[in-house]
Amino acid sequence: MLWQLAINGLIAGSIISLLAVSFGIIFSISRFFHFAHGIVFTAGAYFTFLFSVWMQIPLVISVLLAIGATAVLGSVMEIAVYKPLKRKGSSALVLLLASLGLYIVLQNIISLVFSDDIKTIRSGEVSEGIYFLGARITSIQILIISVSIATLIVLLILIKKTNFGRILRAIANDSELARLSGVESDRFVLVTFAFCSALAGLAGILVALDVDMTPTMGLNALMLAVVAVIIGGAGSIPGIALGALLLGFTQHLGVWFISSQWQDAIAFVILLVFLIFRPQGFLGRKVKKASV
Repeated sequence: MLWQLAINGLIAGSIISLLAVSFGIIFSISRFFHFAHGIVFTAGAYFTFLFSVWMQIPLVISVLLAIGATAVLGSVMEIAVYKPLKRKGSSALVLLLASLGLYIVLQNIISLVFSDDIKTIRSGEVSEGIYFLGARITSIQILIISVSIATLIVLLILIKKTNFGRILRAIANDSELARLSGVESDRFVLVTFAFCSALAGLAGILVALDVDMTPTMGLNALMLAVVAVIIGGAGSIPGIALGALLLGFTQHLGVWFISSQWQDAIAFVILLVFLIFRPQGFLGRKVKKASV
């Protein structure tokens, strides 16, 4: 039982890390909480359902199309909503409210088009999975863990070793100085929104392949991702991944001692502990001033 809970925690942490890292990168360069990222997560699953179930496109191709569609969705949010607001000098609070509005509107559109009942994109019989160390793990769950690890490695290489990563770090450190140095900040912010939205869409697809989907699935996932970013350190991909794994493990291991209905409460207890004793997170750096 204990091994099964540990594996479940690893799976949950893998999903949270994909969403949290993509959310954290957007936050680092834009300096506001992009809560509409949660609906991009949901949209990834529903785009896949649209292509694979309604349009009868093979699942692998549907997944690729859905990832592309979420990248476009994130780009449209930046171009049509955030960029005009930033040009007007809107504060981080205004951008936050705009992102919440986007989340609510798009969630209602998904509910209107697809209805509120549970949908699935899984095909074939449900298998018991592979027996490992006294626990069961399915092929989809192995895929979730593998994709998460591979994505984090690629992101670390991209951020640390490429020119694109150096520019992103420059924008995150001081966007005005980067602009004065000749960096086209708007273009790189747009590319970042597209790339991170694709990662969020991929996370939503993996969840839907494992446990089905609902229009509200993005809200809880986003809250956990935000907690992971805070306790890991917004500027650190390894720190965010550690924060996500901590949440995944503690939530599922907590079931061993208390009821499963307290899983979300455990996450926010951890958040409070970090905010009091280590507000910069696992690997984050202390800052003199921060805006939310």
